[in-house]
Amino acid sequence: MIADDHALVREGLRAVLEGEEGIEVVGEAADGLEALRACGELSPDLVLMDVRMPGMDGLEATRQIKARMPGVAVVMVTMHENPDYLLEAVRAGAAGYVLKEASGERIAGAVRRTLGGDSALEEGLAMRLLGRLAAAAAPQGEGPVRAEEPSGALPEGITPREAEVLGLMARGFTNPQIAEELGITRGTAKVHVQNIIAKLGVSDRTQAAVRAVELGLFSAGG
Repeated sequence: MIADDHALVREGLRAVLEGEEGIEVVGEAADGLEALRACGELSPDLVLMDVRMPGMDGLEATRQIKARMPGVAVVMVTMHENPDYLLEAVRAGAAGYVLKEASGERIAGAVRRTLGGDSALEEGLAMRLLGRLAAAAAPQGEGPVRAEEPSGALPEGITPREAEVLGLMARGFTNPQIAEELGITRGTAKVHVQNIIAKLGVSDRTQAAVRAVELGLFSAGG
């Protein structure tokens, strides 16, 4: 689904995505409240969400959509790559973002990556954003949070191997990097990531990493 207050932008995004095999645009919304209602009616797999809209903006709409329908992935559409704003978007539940000026290929790629269990965030940016979330979650005076070793109880059903994978996800590793680090195939890494996403009840790998930080699974230290 596409949520943007400019009809021309919605038309442009629809034209890009409808030309992609396997992607169907099921609806549009002109503001956050309309996006929230439409999500309830249409149950899309993913929403392309404009950040700035009248009435309910994209961040608030994302918060409410994720609270009611955590399985719906949200990719923010923004004019500027502002790390502070992107941090708020990730906190609100977004999987990542695309720039409005991006090519159709990049926009479609972000949608496909998110739906396929990969990140819509550039690797370095993902690590910085998750690092800031982890630092904010660390008890005062304990220093930065490390994402290598679980320190808290694992969520029910998460295996020790999946905990390793989750730790690498929280460090911004891609599936190929996870495979190389753990000496497994890329296909196995992808299956682990998909299982983790399902077991944590989130929609995408970005929110799986955020959930890991929120659960306090990783120890603070130097």
